[in-house]
Amino acid sequence: MTETNTLLLYVADPAASVRFYADMLGIEPVEQGPTFALFILPSGLALGLWSRDDVQPAPLATGAGSELGFKLASAAAIDQIHAEWSAKGATIALPPTDVDFGRSFVALDPDGHRLRVYAVAEET
Repeated sequence: MTETNTLLLYVADPAASVRFYADMLGIEPVEQGPTFALFILPSGLALGLWSRDDVQPAPLATGAGSELGFKLASAAAIDQIHAEWSAKGATIALPPTDVDFGRSFVALDPDGHRLRVYAVAEET
């Protein structure tokens, strides 16, 4: 089997989702059409945004059932990205919080998909 290289999110409005992800991530899609767009993340992982009305078979659930994780290097970076995303109008479901594994915040995309931005605590 090949390695995982693409995550797909089912979205109500691909154009709105493209604007959101381009703004929050600071990258543009490498492919974009009326029902699908594709971003290549810095890690090399592809993120596809697919119109949920065009997916076959039809999805059984949408948004908020899972999370996309974005790992950063430090707790300070968490606070910085949180401030940037908040200033851009992102809906914040969880403000920067110290959790058992480090520091994290959760934002929601236009469809309610959860984006967890986190940094793992340094071991002492």
